[in-house]
Amino acid sequence: MDVERNAAALSAATADSDDQDDAYLKWYLGLHSRVLDLVGDYAGNERFLIEGDSLLRHCLEDSRIDFEDGFQLLHAAYEVERFLESLVRRLCNFHIAFFDANEHLCVPLPDSPHQNFYLLARAIILRHLKSNLPETHPNIEIHHFSSIYDPTFSEYLESSGVYFVMCHDGATQTQSETEAPDNKSTKVAFRKMIRRFILPGFSVALINGLEVRDTKVMAMIVEGRGGNRTSISAIPPVDTRRLSPERCYTEICSSRFTERLNLTLLALEKLLIAEPKRAPLVSAFLLHAVLLGHIPLSHRRMREIQLTEESALSYRKFLDDFATAALCEISHSGWAQLFDERGDQCDVVDLVDGRLFKVVLFAIQGQSDVRTLLPEQVVQEFIPLAASLEKKCGVRLVPTRKCDLLGKAIVPALEKSAIPPVLSFSHTVFDLHLASIQINVDVLNSPALGDRSSRIFREISHWHNSKRPIDKIQAGRIYNDKARQRLLRSQQRYMGEMLKYAASLTNASGKILDPQTITVRKDTKPSASAINANAKKPDVPADTKKGKQGAKKPVSGARELAQASINSKRDVYAEKTFSSWANMREIFDRIPDPEARYQRTKTYFQDLPADKLKILKAEITLYNLQPLLEIWAGFCKSNKKEDGYKIAALIWDHIQGLWKSEHGLTKTVTTCVLGVCHLLGFPIDRETPATAVDRPLTFAFKTPPASSYTLSVELPPREFQLLHCGPYMDRNMDSHPDPRVPFNPDGWQREVLDELDANHSVFVVAPTSAGKTFISFYAMEKVLRADDDAVLVYVAPTKALVNQIGAEIQARFSKTYKHGGKSVWAIHTRDYRVNNPTGCQVLVTLPAILQIMLLAPSNARSWAPRVKRIIFDEIHSIGQAEDGVIWEQLLLLAPCPIIALSATVGNPEQFNDWLASTQRSSKFILTMIKHQHRYSDLRKFLYNPPKRFALAGLGKRSTLGAIGLDGISGFQFFHPVASLVNKSRGIPADLSLEPRDCLILWKTMARHQTTDYPLPKSLDPKTSCPPTIAKADVIAWERELKKILSAWMSDPNSPFDKVLHDLLNPLEKLTQEALATSADTNSTDLIDPYDLCATALPLVTDLHERGALPAILFNYDRSSCEHIARSILQGLESAEHSWKETSPRWKSLIEGYEKWKAAKKKEPTRTAAKSKRKGGKDDADGERLSKTDMERESGDREGSQYETFDPDAPCEEFSFADKQKVEVVEIEGYFNKLAWHGVPEWLLTALTRGIGVHHAGMNRKYRQTIEILFRKGYLKVVIATGTLALGINMPCKTVVFSGDSVFLTALNFRQGAGRAGRRGFDILGNVVFHGIPLDKACRLLSSRLPDLNGHFPMTTTLVLRLFALLHESKESEYARRAVNALLSQPRLYLGGESFKDQVLHHVRFSIEYLRRQRLLGPRGEPINFTSCVTHLFFTENSSFAFHALLKAGYFHGLCAGIHEKPQVVLRQLMLVMSHLFGRRPCRQSDSEFVEEIVKRSSSIVFLPELPKKAVKVLRQHNKETLETFTTYVKTFAKQYIKDDDRTLPLTGLQLGGVTPVDALNPLPATMARSHFVALSGHSDTFTSITDLCHSTRSGIFLEKAVIPQLDIQQNVPLNAYLYDYFMHGAVEPLEIANRIRKGDIWFLLNDFSLVLATIVTSLTNFLKLDQMEDSDMANLAGQGDVMEEDAEVKAEEASEGPSGKPSPQLIKGDTLEPGPKPQKKKKQAVPDTWEGEEDIIANEEEAMAAADDESWDGDDADESDASATEDGLLNVLHAFKMLKEEFDEKFKAMWA
Repeated sequence: MDVERNAAALSAATADSDDQDDAYLKWYLGLHSRVLDLVGDYAGNERFLIEGDSLLRHCLEDSRIDFEDGFQLLHAAYEVERFLESLVRRLCNFHIAFFDANEHLCVPLPDSPHQNFYLLARAIILRHLKSNLPETHPNIEIHHFSSIYDPTFSEYLESSGVYFVMCHDGATQTQSETEAPDNKSTKVAFRKMIRRFILPGFSVALINGLEVRDTKVMAMIVEGRGGNRTSISAIPPVDTRRLSPERCYTEICSSRFTERLNLTLLALEKLLIAEPKRAPLVSAFLLHAVLLGHIPLSHRRMREIQLTEESALSYRKFLDDFATAALCEISHSGWAQLFDERGDQCDVVDLVDGRLFKVVLFAIQGQSDVRTLLPEQVVQEFIPLAASLEKKCGVRLVPTRKCDLLGKAIVPALEKSAIPPVLSFSHTVFDLHLASIQINVDVLNSPALGDRSSRIFREISHWHNSKRPIDKIQAGRIYNDKARQRLLRSQQRYMGEMLKYAASLTNASGKILDPQTITVRKDTKPSASAINANAKKPDVPADTKKGKQGAKKPVSGARELAQASINSKRDVYAEKTFSSWANMREIFDRIPDPEARYQRTKTYFQDLPADKLKILKAEITLYNLQPLLEIWAGFCKSNKKEDGYKIAALIWDHIQGLWKSEHGLTKTVTTCVLGVCHLLGFPIDRETPATAVDRPLTFAFKTPPASSYTLSVELPPREFQLLHCGPYMDRNMDSHPDPRVPFNPDGWQREVLDELDANHSVFVVAPTSAGKTFISFYAMEKVLRADDDAVLVYVAPTKALVNQIGAEIQARFSKTYKHGGKSVWAIHTRDYRVNNPTGCQVLVTLPAILQIMLLAPSNARSWAPRVKRIIFDEIHSIGQAEDGVIWEQLLLLAPCPIIALSATVGNPEQFNDWLASTQRSSKFILTMIKHQHRYSDLRKFLYNPPKRFALAGLGKRSTLGAIGLDGISGFQFFHPVASLVNKSRGIPADLSLEPRDCLILWKTMARHQTTDYPLPKSLDPKTSCPPTIAKADVIAWERELKKILSAWMSDPNSPFDKVLHDLLNPLEKLTQEALATSADTNSTDLIDPYDLCATALPLVTDLHERGALPAILFNYDRSSCEHIARSILQGLESAEHSWKETSPRWKSLIEGYEKWKAAKKKEPTRTAAKSKRKGGKDDADGERLSKTDMERESGDREGSQYETFDPDAPCEEFSFADKQKVEVVEIEGYFNKLAWHGVPEWLLTALTRGIGVHHAGMNRKYRQTIEILFRKGYLKVVIATGTLALGINMPCKTVVFSGDSVFLTALNFRQGAGRAGRRGFDILGNVVFHGIPLDKACRLLSSRLPDLNGHFPMTTTLVLRLFALLHESKESEYARRAVNALLSQPRLYLGGESFKDQVLHHVRFSIEYLRRQRLLGPRGEPINFTSCVTHLFFTENSSFAFHALLKAGYFHGLCAGIHEKPQVVLRQLMLVMSHLFGRRPCRQSDSEFVEEIVKRSSSIVFLPELPKKAVKVLRQHNKETLETFTTYVKTFAKQYIKDDDRTLPLTGLQLGGVTPVDALNPLPATMARSHFVALSGHSDTFTSITDLCHSTRSGIFLEKAVIPQLDIQQNVPLNAYLYDYFMHGAVEPLEIANRIRKGDIWFLLNDFSLVLATIVTSLTNFLKLDQMEDSDMANLAGQGDVMEEDAEVKAEEASEGPSGKPSPQLIKGDTLEPGPKPQKKKKQAVPDTWEGEEDIIANEEEAMAAADDESWDGDDADESDASATEDGLLNVLHAFKMLKEEFDEKFKAMWA
């Protein structure tokens, strides 16, 4: 709706046509945008549309293409294909659309004099793709429309189901304050187009600024937030195509020539007829056209010919005229039609090579006939072509010197052909893998260590930290008493939290977990083979199992007596149990209301212990049939059977439960049940149990008396079961008892158990609620029972899940250890640790922490070898853009079998193949086990709120038997098949149908079947389903129905559209009603159906009345979550206030309360004797009470209702909280602690009404409280982001997706929806779409899960960490196995090809880089600042840039004045750090952004330039890196690449020939660079890493993301948010001017604080000022995490100490409210505002520049500089400490 309001404003602004362009630009500036991974985080497998001219503009902007002078058409086409191929390789699914009206937008330079060059290139590439792409990529469709208003384009959008549009926004790549008018008009045109896509609801991904990062495609998403998506308004299209007179190309074009040559001839014919004197140029161009088909691409790298000015004009004029003529021909509709009918391959993409043309012209000079210099086959092809032209034009064509074009050849500098040598290196482990690499080693030279560098590194006693032995036991840290007590209290506090958290967790049956005491035993569980053997072994009497003949037989009489005694005791216990039940039943019998009687009995039944439940189950179930029958009879009597079918379904469920009873199903019970079946007409498909035992019931079973109405269900039995009994159906999936687990596992679960018992790895893919949870705990129990040393590691993606699993282990297991220092479990995150991570047997942690621990040398001989199993939960997190590479590295490094669990993997087979190959390299076997079916079904609904809403109180209605939300006004059932509006997607594999869905679908298909498309009779439920239907029967039926439906979908003539219409029509009507309400502007009291805050309370109120709470409302914006919660709270408070003002009951209650208070004040204190009175009417002394005393006692009892009455507390009618679930004292304890933790008061108030908020920005203590209270049933409504979707145990009845978001993807939808209907809690889950357009809801249901794609995990930092692991662990067995397993991988990363040789080359040259950066010695010794780089692994590649500056002495020089000019130095240091870490490019850098935002803000938006000396160092570093990896490419190409690089990457079209023409004197062929790129004259000398990675020839893998370099000269300016925050210490400008989202600010600042903490700690260790193990680096945390931890400690201490009023504290993330700023001594105050500070900042920047000029320069340093040699690194450390302190102080001040 924001977009629509902006559009309205735009319409008003455009009333004046003079301001129209500015209005479009301003409108665009107000749109929301964010950077996302298109596949992993946003679209998944969804199809999107690439706007063709945006694509061409983006590719033609490449400065490497010699286009305007050299007219390198093939190079341009190659760049287009390379870009598209990079998207395909990263699993993007797209179409491309070209619009004739947009053709001018493909020109990068609007004022270019060669517009026709670009327009011809556009037509050529369009023709090339349409003709050649279908053969290699049939799924990529190329479409051509007249304009975006073309009606056929609207039809395409509706039929294709594109998710978003990728296009250009016309923004300039560099910041500027002025803009050329032509560029502004182009920009306006692009943004008009974007507006046309945004208004109907399509989001737009910007192709400019798109970055292919590893396997991710990162792009800026401009969000479309319209209502329900509609078609683009149809405006009469303007046909801009060039229309030439009708031509018959069949007669004009010769079949002897290819399409390219025919086009050349026609264009040259026009030129020759117009100007016959151009014959020499025409003949030269024709010769060039012939040569294009014969010369290999490797020989087409031509010299640059510099023409004279006059000749250059003639040359360009000729090419421009040729482009105009060729464009006219190829744009004609008949052209493509002719050549498509011929079926010849389209080769027009190589139509022109301007550089070759100039070389031909140059070669002609001085030649009488250049044909004498050419190969015979070239001449023979030229002759008929020339003859054809001569015949048509009457002009003789001979390439001679008469062309009169003068110029000279520019001879390029001599290129080095030799591959430079690499530095010597040898290592016993790596040499085994790198032996195959053929490289030239420089054994004589080593890295040059100048005086300056040696002076820096002499500051410590040695270089090699690896020389310090790590096996020695280091003394523990010494704590003073205060610190020790604080640490102890912290650990106790966390343990107390875990115990409370654990107490709220439940098992699969919904009951509280009981800890199991573990004892060590050798054989933990019977193996699968043993189980099978025991199952087959016949029962043998005990007396037949004697070993020797003649042995004394036991006395059978004694055994029989013992057994008789046992049986007697069992019978006595059973009789007592029945007697107790009979007493309770008498109480239940006195309850007149049948529903209340049923509920009381049900509660009693559920609370019975297992042994009594076994005895009484059959009788209590039969007893409870009676009230159900009474209720059903009432519906029958009032002729409302349709409304009462829910009760009949409950009766059916109880009967099925009785049939499955193993105990208590006597003849009497069976007879009663059969009577009920006959009464209601239920099928009986089983015989009476053949039991000889019978016992009378403790009650007289009664059924409703016979009357005029019938109790039978009028629906056919099968139809009744499918419509109403689906949730109750038997879920047995090959379930059988298994002694290994305390439940009957399904077949797939037993398979998992077998694999775990065999010590194999397993990959389990099963939906939420299928029963995956037990797998992890079974594996834990095996490890705990094996011994006291084995370790299992549980890896979770989020800290919330880490806390939950830790608490669940605490609740499940207990164990006693012989020796101290051991524990069952531990938690380890950066924020906190619970128990000792290396002293536990089950470690629960995050991926980054486990990586640190596995690669820590100190663990290599102790902890790491003890790891016996690693569980990777939510394994699909490997696809994340940020942390996915860590998951991938862990899977490769795993030293033991693994368990990988997920419910949402789109390509499980492919992922399993890769995972199995990684496990084989480590000698482990992996098995994939898939299960596709949820235990409980999900029913979907679309919500349309009421037009008006007034809450009069939360009413109580009967919810007995109510399942789902059917029948509630505003909730429209959403049949899953109704989502299949995009037939091209097919039916997703996980689109499941519940029984009711199957029946509705079958009836609809049967209604529309035809003779051509019949529905098989075998699918009629009468024949396909048994009399009593089970879930397995429905699954089989569903499978067959889907087969027919899928066939209908793929056939346009089938009745599928009619079926879809019937199912979709009710939803469309509901949507139209919502749109009509939203558009009604006359009524001010109507609720806007798209206002999430206004409609949230009506929604949850309806859910409450149906009994569909608890519910989780998912919204993926943190601020919106809080706004929705506030609106619900305010609605309840407002309604309660109104009710209190008018309610007589409330007034009466208050009056009574006031009287009671007054009486209490007057009444003297009672004696203690009163409280000691016992029963009866005697007082404490045994005397009987008088009548007056008894009356007083009675009055006291009546007044006791006011004892707990609080008039300020929420009334029950206006609160969702269930106060019966939690004790008042417990609730008060939570609230007090949360208040001390600074949780805002409104959140606490919301908790009192059963409402909570959960997102990552919330206080951790508050989030845990939300989870606990929700599980206990106190909270009923939680509004959350995706934090609750990843495995958190918060079962609910209903999940609501409240509001659309770019993050609401198919993956997140499935994860969130999985919270509903969890196994053991609900038989059915509800999923509600609230405020989400219908088309988006359809897309979410019908989209496939995204395929997982991996990362290239062999980063340079990982290589360095492996060497550190090897060297410092003295090449331990664990370290050697880790390296060998990693380097033996055939397919190193998911989605990658098998290119082991390239991986090894990449590793070798990563080693070369590390050697040259003085981080590795010649034998793999980690030297110098290795620890600093490895500890900053999470910032790669910024860490290497930081190291380059540190190694070169830049920081030494900068920090030399830290004591004299601290503020100047710190500002300069912060500027440099802002360039290195937390880099965020600015999207809007064009003029209107500068004018509207940058200039008007006092914030620093664009990061100032990096100091010149830092630039110099980083340029040198990048140059060295470029040389290293260029050598890598050349080395690999020389050894492995033998084929010519002549194949286009996407279409696979091979170009060029095999006949070199030496007479043209081509330049040497490139070895590393692509021959397509070399067409523009480029050699193997690369200008940058970007140039290298984007120009490398095919067959060589080179990923820019893993090359250690930092772009220091980006076209797009960097965001100055870090620097600005350090300068001003305020948050609001970061959101307004710097465009940092409010919810991201805390996390970004905390990440930078972690960087500073890591640097300070690493430098401190390096200088040996403090010793810290590598594994201890996992304990470092950002200041935000430290503050949160300190706040919890202080709050805990304060809440337990003297009472005082808690001060409010901020919540990180979206609830940013400046709190009180602490006064600090000698610290610069943090200003509230900084208006008028521009002059101060300018002066400070000048001072910083002067400091940079005065700082030490390595080239001019004097060796006698004592400060540099002795104090330099200490000054650096001191400066970073000061920087960290000042940054953290501002962090503290801002976040209170």
